[in-house]
Parts: sequence; structure tokens; C-alpha cells
Amino acid sequence: MAEKKYVPDTSAVIEKVVSKLIKEGRVSGKLLIHRAVVSELEMQANRGREVGFIGLDELKKVQQLAEESDGAISVEVFGERPTESQIRLARAGEIDALIRDDAWRIGATLITCDRVQAETALAMGVDTIYIKPRRRKKGLFLDKFFDSNTMSVHLKEGTIPYAKKGVPGRWEMAPLSNRVLTKADMERYVRQIISAAKAGGNGFVESERRWSTIVQLGEYRVVVVKPPLSDGLEITVTRPLTHLELEDYKLHPKLIKRLETQAEGILIAGAPGMGKTTFAEALARFYERKGKTVKTVESPRDLHLPDDVTQYSKSHAAPGEIHDILLLSRPDYTVFDEMRTSEDFALFADMRLAGVGMIGVVHATTPIDAIQRMIGRIELGVIPSIIDTVIFIENGEVSKVYELTRAVKVPTGMTERDLARPVVEVRDFITGELEYEIYTFGEQTHVIPVRSWEQSASEFAEKVSEVVPGARVEVFGKRAKVYIPEEMATRGVFRRLKRLGRAHGVRVDVATSEGEEVTLPYELRDEGDAVIIDLGKGFAGARVALYGGGRKLTSAKADQSGKIRLSKKRGAGKKVLRLVDMGENIEVRLRS
Repeated sequence: MAEKKYVPDTSAVIEKVVSKLIKEGRVSGKLLIHRAVVSELEMQANRGREVGFIGLDELKKVQQLAEESDGAISVEVFGERPTESQIRLARAGEIDALIRDDAWRIGATLITCDRVQAETALAMGVDTIYIKPRRRKKGLFLDKFFDSNTMSVHLKEGTIPYAKKGVPGRWEMAPLSNRVLTKADMERYVRQIISAAKAGGNGFVESERRWSTIVQLGEYRVVVVKPPLSDGLEITVTRPLTHLELEDYKLHPKLIKRLETQAEGILIAGAPGMGKTTFAEALARFYERKGKTVKTVESPRDLHLPDDVTQYSKSHAAPGEIHDILLLSRPDYTVFDEMRTSEDFALFADMRLAGVGMIGVVHATTPIDAIQRMIGRIELGVIPSIIDTVIFIENGEVSKVYELTRAVKVPTGMTERDLARPVVEVRDFITGELEYEIYTFGEQTHVIPVRSWEQSASEFAEKVSEVVPGARVEVFGKRAKVYIPEEMATRGVFRRLKRLGRAHGVRVDVATSEGEEVTLPYELRDEGDAVIIDLGKGFAGARVALYGGGRKLTSAKADQSGKIRLSKKRGAGKKVLRLVDMGENIEVRLRS
């Protein structure tokens, strides 16, 4: 009787079903390992992917079982190594076809965990053993690290394991063991995680790069980072503590009404670990219960939502694919979790302008920071059309809600009408109080805290009244106009007002109470080739205008000794001398 021959493909090796079949006595005789399987596993291992190491471990285990079988099982490597083009087309099934064709050619039984491979082989008349991929068993090793109070677990080689325990905003790091984790411990954990994810069911590999892997295992989100990207093998596992409904947040009725009827461009902001994602889940379920079509864009997918909510993975989508899907399917609301890049913000803006309700989750330490992340990425005047509501989460609660509107006006603190411009107003949604104004001045975009400006202006006005009782003050931006009695326009008063302006960061213009510019006393001297107008040290740096003969002659600035030097041979100096010779009076009026 001919010896039975078996050929496992790559999926069977990675799923570790070959060793299992040997132990169960279902496979005996000659086990033929195709060189294409070895090459594929080697390539995966060289790229730092754990599935490669898992498969190579399985092959070593098969060799060991064969040695212990007293000749009942023999292992042989056969077949040609795949060509470069076959490796490049592996995802299209080229490697599977190579293994399947060679199994048919030698009359071997194909062992596979790939449903398509099995069906194709059977259609070709190849004897096939198909083993359905295992679902993750309960009792994954991660379970022993978590209790009802654990937010995340942090494992790293050379250190003891730690857990973050508590609630968002109020937590502490607690040791889980006194035993230092070795590299072997960490590698074993990583392989268990990858095996569980590859087994299907409620686990999947979200992202796999050379030095990092992101896995979702049920409610666990696992991030694996390897050297040289990190200084040691590290595993971080997070799990949501609770799943809240919107009603649990006890929101202001005004905000509930806005979410139901008006808000369609929502930013949920907050620092890491403050509960942004938990609130986003609650909001998504709120809209789903209202009969709205809700979808999510995540990277990785870790929101826990009803099956009616479709969750898309950005890391698995080709460039522009998510955009096309959302634009064509037109959900009522899309939750965009963890917006980071300019492409993320551009997708959010484009979908919002297309009429899709958008809910974005961003990291920000203050509510206004969330809005500033849009500045520079999106045209300023369009921002209120994209974001109408900003919800800031702190310590698991809604601590601030902003409403954005657009207006054409003179920004707060400015007085000249010709300074009117488009302004984005940021108001406290509950109180309606204006807190920030965002506008372009010159070539820069400014985010001005209105409350701080009003407080600073009030403090400056109080200090001025102490220097000049009865003075009237107008503050606009970084300039202040101070109206004082003409009899108090002395060098000492000017010097104190100037010093006060520097302390508050404003440039001071002084005028009389009647609104006229202050006329300064001075001493005129003829020194060599120059005319010297000496105002005195009290007016050092003062900006003045010189008048004579019924018209303005020039503008000038005093030096640090309070002197203005004009050339006698040209310009204003020449005019001043001529007017003085004619008996005309020269006035020096203070400009600032």
C-alpha cells in the first residue's frame, strides 16, 4: 500500500493545525513541506511580523513530533522556491496556486485553513482536509491582568507589569507583580495575541508594520512595539471600563436639544484618557436609537457599538476609499475617531460640506486648542460651516461646550471702522458669552481671548486713573488712547503713562480731554549743521508732529535723551529755520 502524503499550505502552518492533526492521529506517513511555505514564513519573520515566527515555530514542532513518532511520520521539504513575481502576487493567490498544483501533481492530500483554497482544490479533484480557523478561546492571558477597575495594562521586557487603575482623570499606576518580565515572556505574549487575532472571531490585526503591530481582541486594544523603534519589546493593552449612554452624562437640556435638532459638525475634544471615545460611543448610540444611519471611521477600530453601526478601518482602506464610500452611502452621521493628520481633517471637512453629519474626536488640552487644530488646514471663513459645536471632555464629564458663528465686524478692542473683517466668534454655548474671536490681521491668523482682553483693558484704565485722575481711556488691540487735561501734559505724566503702557503691552497715544493733540514745550538750538529740538529726557522716544506756518512740517521721533535732530540743509530742518527767521511759531504736538 502506497504511503500517504500530506501537503500543508501556509494557513495550516500558521493556525498550528498540522501538529494538532499529528497528535490526534489523523495524519501519518509522509508530510511534505513546500518551499513556498518556508519562503513565505521567512519573509514575514524578516519583516518583523509575528505570524512568520508563529509559523516557523509550528514547523519546528512538527519536526520534533516526527522524530518522536518512531518512523510513523517523516518530514520532507519539496518543491521550487517561489519566483519574485509569485511573491509579489501572493495576495492574489499565486503562492496558494503553486502549493495546490504541486499537491495535485504528486497525489498528496492538501491541508488548509483557507476556505477559498479548499474549495478550489476540491474543484480540481485534489484530496483536501479543511480545518476551520479557530475562534479565540475564553480565558486569554490578558484577562488575568484586568479587573473591573483597570483601564490599561503596560508590559515591557526588563520591568515589572503595571496597570492603570481608576477612572478617566483620576487614576494611578499599580504594579501587577514583583516578577520582572523577560524577553521570552514578552515574545510568548506577543505570539499568543497574534495567534488569537489571526484565528478570526472577534479578533483581528488592525495594523502590522515592521516594528509595531496593532490588534483588536474583543474589547482589548493591543499595541505591540519592538526594537529598534522602542528600547525594548513593549505591549500596551487598553480596555474601556464602562459603556455609558448619553443620558448618563446629565447634559444641559439646551445641549440635548442642539444635538437632536441642529448640531451636525461636532468636535469632541479632550486630553488623552479623559473619556472622549466613551462619549463618542454614547453619542453614536444616541443617534442610532433616533433612527439615524451611523457609520464610523477608526484607526484602529475600538468603538463598541451595535451591529447596525458599520465601522470602517482607515488603516485598511486605500487612499480616497473611505471618502468615496461615505460620499456614496451618505450616512446621517459619521463618527471619525482619533483625527490626527491633515488628510483626516480634510476628509472631515469635505464630508461635512457635502451634507454628512460629522462627529470628530481630537486630542486637545483646552477647548480652544481643538478649534486651533483646524486653523491652517481649512480656510478660516469656512470653519463655522464645518464645526458648529465643540464638546470638551474632562475627567469623564462634559466640562465646556462652544458654539461657532461667523460675523463681519470690527474685532473687539478695535475702534476704526475700516478694520471691519470676517470674524469667527467662539461663544460659550450655555451662557452665550463671547469668549474668543478668530480673525486674520495682516498675514497672520489671531485667536484672541475676549475676556482676557477686557480684563487687561480694565486694569490698564484703572492704573491710568491713578496717574491722571479723570483721564479717559480707549483701548483697542495693542493701542490705547488716553485723554488728559491739557494742564497735566507734563514730561513726568507722559513718562509714567509710557511706562504703564509698556507694562500692559500697549502703545499709548495721549491727547487732551477735548480731543486735541498735546502741545509740548521745547528748546530750539542751532548746533553746527543741525537744528536741535530738545523736549527733555521725560519725552525720550516720543513720537511728535511739527507744525508751522499753518501746516504740518514733518513727523519725528525723539532719541533717548528726548532730542530731535533735523538737518539745516534740507527738508524739515531747512523749513523750521526759515519759519523761525520769519517770526513764525513752531509747535511740537505729541503723537504717542
